[in-house]
Formats: sequence, structure tokens, C-alpha cells
Amino acid sequence: MYIKQIIIQGFKSYKEQTVIEPFSPQHNVIVGRNGSGKSNFFAAIRFVLSDAYTQMGREERQALLHEGSGSAVMSAYVEIIFDNSDDRFPTGKDELILRRTIGLKKDEYSLDRKNATKADVMNLLESAGFSRSNPYYIVPQGRVTTLTNMKDGERLNLLKEVAGTQVYEARRTESLKIMTETDNKRKKIDELLDYIRERLGELEEEKEELRGYQDKDRERRCLEYTIYHREQVEIANALDSIDEQRQTGVDETDDNRDRFLSGERGIAETEVEINQIKQQMELLKLDKKQLESERRENTRARARVELEVKSLKDGQSATQQAKTRHDMELNEVQSTIQQREAELSSLLPQFNAKQQRELGLKTRLDDADALRQRLYAKQGRNARFKGKKERDAWLREEIEETNMALATRKATRMQTTESVAALETEIEKVESEIVGLQEKFDARGDSMQTMAGKVQAAKDEKARLIDERQELWREEAKIDSMVGNTQQELDRAERILSHTMDRNTSRGLATVRRIKRQQNLPGLYGTLAELMEVNERYRTAVEVTAGNSLFHYVVDTDETATKVMDILQREKSGRLTFMPLNRLNPRPINIPKSPDVIAMIDKIQFDPQHQKAFEQVFGKTIICPNLDVAAHHARNSGVNAITPEGDRSDRKGALTGGFHDPRQSRLEAVKDLSKRRDEYEMHKNTSTEIRRGIERKDQEITRAVGELQKIEQQKHQQDGSYGPLRLELKSMAALLEKHKDNLDKKKQARSKIEANLKLLGEQLNAFEAELASDFKKSLSPDEEQQLENLNSSTQGLRKQYSELSMARSELEARKSVIEVELRENLRQRLDQLKGQELERGLESGSSSSLKDSQRELQRIGKATSTVESKLQEAEEAIDQAGNQLAELEQTRAERQRLQEDIARSIERYQKRMERNMGKKALLTEKASDCSRNIRDLGVLPEEAFEKFRQTPSSQIVKRLHKVHEALKKFSHVNKKAFEQYNSFTKQRETLTRRREELDSSQSSIEELIDVLDQRKDEAIERTFKQVSREFATIFEKLVPAGMGRLIIQRKADRGRRGGDEDEAEDSEEERERRESVENYTGVGISVSFNSKHDEQQRIQQLSGGQKSLCALALVFAIQQCDPAPFYLFDEIDANLDAQYRTAVAQMLSTISHQNSSSSANNGASSAAAEGSSGTQQQQQQLSGQFICTTFRPEMVLVADKTYGVLYENKTSRIDVVEREEAVGFVEGMKQ
Repeated sequence: MYIKQIIIQGFKSYKEQTVIEPFSPQHNVIVGRNGSGKSNFFAAIRFVLSDAYTQMGREERQALLHEGSGSAVMSAYVEIIFDNSDDRFPTGKDELILRRTIGLKKDEYSLDRKNATKADVMNLLESAGFSRSNPYYIVPQGRVTTLTNMKDGERLNLLKEVAGTQVYEARRTESLKIMTETDNKRKKIDELLDYIRERLGELEEEKEELRGYQDKDRERRCLEYTIYHREQVEIANALDSIDEQRQTGVDETDDNRDRFLSGERGIAETEVEINQIKQQMELLKLDKKQLESERRENTRARARVELEVKSLKDGQSATQQAKTRHDMELNEVQSTIQQREAELSSLLPQFNAKQQRELGLKTRLDDADALRQRLYAKQGRNARFKGKKERDAWLREEIEETNMALATRKATRMQTTESVAALETEIEKVESEIVGLQEKFDARGDSMQTMAGKVQAAKDEKARLIDERQELWREEAKIDSMVGNTQQELDRAERILSHTMDRNTSRGLATVRRIKRQQNLPGLYGTLAELMEVNERYRTAVEVTAGNSLFHYVVDTDETATKVMDILQREKSGRLTFMPLNRLNPRPINIPKSPDVIAMIDKIQFDPQHQKAFEQVFGKTIICPNLDVAAHHARNSGVNAITPEGDRSDRKGALTGGFHDPRQSRLEAVKDLSKRRDEYEMHKNTSTEIRRGIERKDQEITRAVGELQKIEQQKHQQDGSYGPLRLELKSMAALLEKHKDNLDKKKQARSKIEANLKLLGEQLNAFEAELASDFKKSLSPDEEQQLENLNSSTQGLRKQYSELSMARSELEARKSVIEVELRENLRQRLDQLKGQELERGLESGSSSSLKDSQRELQRIGKATSTVESKLQEAEEAIDQAGNQLAELEQTRAERQRLQEDIARSIERYQKRMERNMGKKALLTEKASDCSRNIRDLGVLPEEAFEKFRQTPSSQIVKRLHKVHEALKKFSHVNKKAFEQYNSFTKQRETLTRRREELDSSQSSIEELIDVLDQRKDEAIERTFKQVSREFATIFEKLVPAGMGRLIIQRKADRGRRGGDEDEAEDSEEERERRESVENYTGVGISVSFNSKHDEQQRIQQLSGGQKSLCALALVFAIQQCDPAPFYLFDEIDANLDAQYRTAVAQMLSTISHQNSSSSANNGASSAAAEGSSGTQQQQQQLSGQFICTTFRPEMVLVADKTYGVLYENKTSRIDVVEREEAVGFVEGMKQ
């Protein structure tokens, strides 16, 4: 086993998690500068494995946590991973992970990632060879110096510690403590035995006096028994007499009770009928009040509507006269428009024909003028040019200009053509829109009539919904009245029920009901009274049996009860007893099998789910026909018996009875409360439903009003849309005229453009023809002839064009007059008249309003008639209910008088029974006193029952007086002398046995102390011999030329020196064993470094390096006696000379490599380990893993693996380094 890996985080200078590369199982060396964290690394291992860091305070814990820049470290841990391939740890795994975590408040261990206690960790380490008595497998910095400077006595204590004497000392101290306690106990026992012997002598004398007292006391008890027995007989006779009187009285009152109960039921029924009639009368009065209110509303509405009808009729005649005048003017304007349109229709063909002829003449005239102008221009041009070339050049320029003009004109013609087509399309669109608008305008009458029908239908729907809502309002008023009455009845029932229980219970029940309603807890079932149904015959018996248990609350589990009780406690809302069904376990009981016995639980109806709760309260009670039968079964069967009237006899013989007023029945009160609560909830739900219905009806009315407003708005929009429609139609007509004018202008422009194009084309042809001809100074004969002909024809055409243009102008003027008259006068007037007709149509709504008002008047009349009939029916019903109420109240008064007579009779019997019951209770108490006095007499002699049977009572009293006088003489006697004597005798025997046991225990403890002292001495001697032998061997290995040994010092040898001192040699073994270890005073070291035969020196005479070498030899010798799995050495070679450092390094290398060979031979060595303890220790060889720190190269050179510690930013870290790098580092440190 060896340390495989170490992980450190937050511990001292190791802030970040430092995972050290796995160690070699042999020799590992760590190098680093001073202050880099080497010692902190060893402290981390000691922190996990040793007891050095235990019972630390807050400041000590803080010192272990990293303190540097950055965030504060709140906790640290060190984790050591052991290689367990040799199963040295009994875990069955190849690895063991041991971690210790520390913080300001916590200190935790874990084994293989599982939490463990410190004791578990230490026991596991000891089982693997980590001995607490040998802490030198970890040698921190300075420990070697401490061993060097250790005194002889301290060195002896060290060997004792290694020998394990602490265990012997602890057991010896514990044994001495037990022996001291045993001595104290023996002293106390001796004192008690002396007192008991003295007390037994006194009790021998008191026993004789006690015998005389017992004779007189026996006679006294016999006399007192006789007196008490005779008194018991007299009391029993008196009780029998009272029971007979009671039985006869019970028979007399049964009839009165039945009559009283029957009368109470009759009164209750009468009161129910009275309340129903009163409630009915209140509803009728409320209905009557509402009907009268409706009648007043209808009367006012009827008067208002009649005034509206009269006003509408008066305004309708004036409207009719204005309509007649408007129709006459409209017909006249329409006739004039028809005449003008006919005249315009006949004029337009003539105008169009004239215009076409005028355009044709104009074209011909323009063509002739153009040709004539070209000939004149040619004639003048030829005279201007000198030759053909000059002429041709000019012609070409003109041809180019003409082509350009033609292109421009063609583009303009194209644009004009497109504009004409667009205008024609727009005209068609406007004409179609005008047609549509005209159709809408003409159809306005049908739309107005349809819309008026929709408005009337919406008004009728609104009126119907309002009537239905008024009916719901009446129903709401009735149900509110019923809710109020039911609420009063519910409050009265709650008050009656609350008077039958204490205030805390009443508050508790109210709170539980609220909790159940708010939180909807499923496990709250209710009180026993609410969960049962009982026949009226057995109601009194059930109430008497249950008592306050009637209001115990049944729940499903105790968890539910706890929740509710916490709320009651938190809100301070009363107290309540809960019955959790999961906790109830009623015991079964045998009910007597008799025809006059009825099990009470059989007469109670309840849910089988609540069976345990009812068995707990009623399962041990039976119902009997009378009290005698009840008392008989109660005594013989061990049950509680009760009569239907409530007279009770329990198992102990107590009788309880008397009159129970049925009017104060708690079950009846619970039943009535439940009934009232159901009625209240029913009426409340009905009221809620009616309110919801009213809300729905309000929503429907709101929707109907909205729909009516929407339809009326549409009607107003429709009525108001005819004026804009007329204006739109007028604007569309004006737009059409405008488009037509623009179209005419565009067509004329297009004709002019086409004429220009024609002229330009002819001009171009003429230029091209001239260009192709020869050059001449004058026109050709044909051209001259053509010019003459053109001049003559032009004059004729111009004259025709003038005449035709004048005729066309006259027709155009007439057409314009007609069009202006139509457009500016007649059609505008027609539009005005139609607008007036439209306004009159809108105003004609007054006629429809008149019809609406007449219909409303009829509706109000019908409603008034209906209200009158209902009002009359309500008054008749009120009168009839009043008569019934008077009769019922008279009946109730008569029954109440009869009930008072019966109640007085029952009360008289009740008082008589109370007196008898008081007398019976007094006699029962006396009988109980007699029985108690007889019991107090104790065990009576047999003669007490017959000795004074025939003796008169007077003689018995006198004799008893004499006996009391005689007993006064024995007032000082110890009445417990016999018991005390026996008790002290038993105590003496017990104490004697106990003292003998303590004496035996004292001897055993003394023997144990002797054995412990002997074993301790043997362990010290054995350890000294082994350490001394190993010290000599190891010293010889380290200093081959020298020799060293350990010397034991005794008290008798303090004055001796040198060779006179006792040596730890085998030849003196017998003499040293005879001497006690207590005589040892110290252990000295004597060595020689130069020769094995020279005089040896004491350690105090050596140099510092030699002292350190001796200390190391002692450490190795101790480890040879008690080897550990691994060793941690911190700078153990710091004070050694170079030759000794080499020797120590070679020894460490040799020992560490023995570890691998011993692991390979583990199987063979385990078989040989079955010998004696001493032999096994002698055969052990020092081997194991070494982890060392050093500043010297000797140890680095023999290391199997080297590590370097770096310190940067106040944080340490450890990395693997090469051996050459480590050697270079330590060489650099030396320089």
C-alpha cells in the first residue's frame, strides 16, 4: 500500500485545486524554495492522517484556509488516494479515497466519497498499520532537531510511547478508580449493617406489645362490621321503597308525556302553517304593491301616448295640402322638360348634318388654298435660285423640316387619339354610374318601407323583453322576501342550537363549516348529530346517551383533524372534539339476547363509512322498556342501559332519570337547522338564478336597444343619404357634360391635326417631285393652268362655305338655348322638387309615428287590463290568507293552553321525582359510605359474621366503647413492627452478600493491576531491546567505521559514569528483568564515529551534524520496530554532512526498493506470519514509500520521481520535474 495521488484545494497556500501527479510507490523527492509551500504540502497530509489538527477553534480553522487576493475561501479539503492492491485496507477495493473537508464551522471526513466519522477513519488507518503510538512515519520540519536536543528522560518517555504503554496506563487508572469506588461502597455497607443490627434489637421488644394490640383491634373490627352491616340492610329497604314509588309515578306520567309530545307536534305544525301563510301574505302584498306601481306607470304612459296621437293627427292635414301643390308643380316641370328634350332631339340631326357638310367644304377649301400657295411659292422660289444645285439644296432642307413637322404632328395626333379614347371610356363609366344612381334614387320608396318594418320589429322585441324583465323583477322581489324570512328562521335555529352547547363549541362548529366551505376539505364529514337519523320514539334516549358527544366532529384522519385544530388555534375560534376514523378502534361488546333489549346503534341510521364513530359513542348502550329492566341488564351484562324516556342505568349501578323537555331537543334543533339551512340555500340559489336571468335579460335588452339604435341609425343614414345621392347625381351629370365638351374639343383638334398632316404630306410630295424635276425659272404650262383653275374654284367654295356656316350657326344657337334651359333651369327645378318630395317622404314618418303611437296605446290598454285583473286576484288572496291566519292563531292559542296544563302536571311529578332522587342519592351515598367503611376494616375474621348477629345494637355500641378505651392504652405501639423486622432482616442478608461480592471484586482488580504492570514492564523492556538493537544496526549502516548503542539509565546509577553504567546487552538480560521498570530514569545514546573500539561519546558531546545523524538513526530504529506503509520526511538532511547525507539517501533508496520486493513476496510472507509475536517483529524489515523534501542533491540523485513546488500570485502548485532539473535547482540554491 502507498499514497497514489493527493488533491488539495483551498488549504493554506494551495488556493486552486491542485491535483498532484501520481507518486512513485518507492522514493519521491520534492524540491522548492523556502516559503513556496513544501511544508504546507506535508501539513496537508498530516491534516488528514494524524491527530495534529483536532479540537480547533475558529481562528485555528481560519489559519488553515487560503488567505490571498481574490474571493475569500470558505472551505478547504485534502484528498489522499491510496493504492490498496495488497488489501491492507479491508475494503475489498484496489483504491481507497480519503478526504477531509474543513470550514469555519464544519469538519468532515469521507471514505470513497461517502461521509464517515473521525473514529471510523482512525480505526481504518490503525488497521492498515498507522500506529498512534508511533507517530514518526511523518517527520515534519524541526522534528529531527527536537529529537537531537531531547533529554534522556524524554527519550525514555518516547520509547514508552512506542511500546504502547498508554493503553496499559489507561486501563490501570480505570482499575484504580473502580477499586476506590469499591472501598467507598464497602464502608457504606458496613455502616448500614451496624444500623440494621441495632434496629433489629429494638424491634424484638416492640413485637410483644403488638400482639396485645392485635387482639383488641380484632374485636373492634367485628363490632364495627356488625353495625355497618345492619345500616346497609336499612338503606337497601329504603331504596326499594323509593323505586316502587317511582315505578308507579312513571306509569302515571307516560300518558301526559305522550299527550304533551302530540300537542307539541300539533303546535309546531300549526306554527309552520302560520309562517307559510304569513310568508304568502307578504308575497301577495309585495305583488300587490308592484302591480299598483305598474298600474300607475301604465296610466302615466297612456296619458302621454294619447297626447302624442292628438298632436300627430293635427299636423297630418297641413302636410297633405302641401303635398298636393308640390305634385302639380312637379308634373308641370316634367312636361316642359319632355317638350324641350323632344325639340332638342329633332334639332340635333339637322345640326349634325350641317356640321358635317361644313367640315367637308372646309377641307376642300383648305386643300385648294394649300395647292395654290405651293404653286405661288414655287413660282417665286425659282426666281431666287441661280441653278439646280442651289435649288436642290434648299429643297432638301425643306424636305427635312417637313419630315420633322410630320413626325411632330403624328405624335400629337396619337396623343389626341388616346385622349379621345380615354374620354369616351370615362363618359361610358360616368353614364353607367348615373344610371345606377338614378335606379337607387327611384327605389328609395321600397327601401324606406322595408327599413320602417325593421324598426317596428325591433321596437316590438324591445317591449317584449322589457315586459319579461319586469316579470323577473317581481319574481326577484318575492324570492328576496322569502330569503329574508328564511334567513331569520335560520338565525333563530342557530341561536336555539347554540343555546344547547357551550360558546366555544358553537364558535368552533361555525369556524369548521367556514373552513370546509372555503378550502373544500374532503375529509370533514360533520357532527354526529348531523350524520344520523333517529326515530322520534328513541330520540330522547339517543340524546341522553350521547350528551355533548352529539357535537363531536367526524373526520377521516388525524392529519385532517390536526390541520383544522391548527386553524382554530391560530384564529382563536373556539374548541372542538374531533373523531378521526383512522384512529377509532371501538371494542366489540356482547349485547344481551333478550326480547326486551334493543341495541341503540340498530335504531340509528347513518352512513356505513362512519360506523366506527357511532360504535364508539352508542355501541355500549342498549334500550330497555323500563328502568327496572335497564338496571337488571346493566348489572348483569356490563352495558349501559336506557329507557326511551331517557332514564339511564350504567354499568356501575348509578341511575339517572327525570323529565326531558322535547322542546329543547338538540337532535330536533340540529334537524331544524339543517332544514332551515337547506331552505335558505335553495332560496338563495333561486335568487341567484333569477338575478342571473335578470342580468341575461338586461343583456338581451341592451342588445335589443343596440339593434334598434343600429336600425334607426341605418334608417337615418338612408334618409340622409338621398340628399347626397341627389347632389352626387347632379355632379355626375355636370361631369358628363364637361367630358362631352372636352371630347368635342379633342375631336376638333384631331381633325385639324389630320388636315395639317395632309397638307404637310402634299407639301412633302411637291418638294420631292420638284427635286426630281429640272430647274426652270418659271412654272410649267400645266402648273399655270392648274393655278388658274384653283383660283376660280376657290372663290366658289368660299361662298358655299360662308352660306353653310351661317345656317349651322343658327342651328347651334338654338341648340345651345335649349340645352342651357334644360341644364340651368328645368332640370335644377326638377331636382329641387324631387328633394322636397324626399323631405316630405322623411317627414311622412310622422304618419308612421302616429301608427306606432296608436299601437303603443293599444298595448298599454291591454297591460292595464291585465294588471287590474291580477291586482284584484291578489286582494282576494290576501283576504283569504288573513282569514286562514286568524283561524290558525286561534287554534294555536287553544293548543298552547292545553300544553301549559299538561306541562304543570309533568312539572309537579318532576319535582316529586327530584325529591325522591335526592333522597335516593343521599341513601346511595350512605350505602357507599357503609361499604367503604367495611372495606376499610380489612380482612375480617370468620367469627365477625356470626359472633354478634343476635346481640342488640345498644349492647354492641357499649362494648365497642369499651374496646376503644382499651385501645387507647396501645397508642404508642409500633403497628408495623413485624413488617419492619422482616424487612430489616432481608436487608441485612442482601448487604452481607453484596459486601462479599465487593471483596471478591477488590481481589480481582488488584490482580489485574499486577498483570498490567507486568505487561507494561515487559513491553518497555522488549521495545528498548529491539530499538537498541536496530539503532546499532542502522548506525553501523550509516557510519560503517563507527558504532552506536542505546543505554538505559536507572535511579541507582545516577552517580555512576562511563563504563559503570548498565548496558542493554543480552548477557545482562536476567538481571534487568528482575529489576522494575519504575527504576528507569532515561535512555542515553553513546556513539563512536571513528572506530568500533575507541571510547564512545555521549550525544551531548557530538557536533550538530552528528547529533542529527543519531536522531535519524533513532527514528529509523523506531520505524523498524513498528513499520508504516509510507514515510513523510521534511528536510531531514538539512543539518547532515555530505557523507552522511549520501548514506541517508542510499538507505532511503534501499528501504523504498525493498517495498516492491516485499509486495511481490506478499503471499509467501503471509504464510510465515502465523508465528509468535516476538519472532514476527524480529523478522520485519523496514520498507515502504518515501516522500521527502530536501535542498541537497544527494537525495535527489537517488529519487525515483521528483516534484517541484512553485509559488506564484500567493498560490502554490506542485508539478513533476526531471531529476536533472531538480538537481540543477538545489545546486543553484547552494550557490
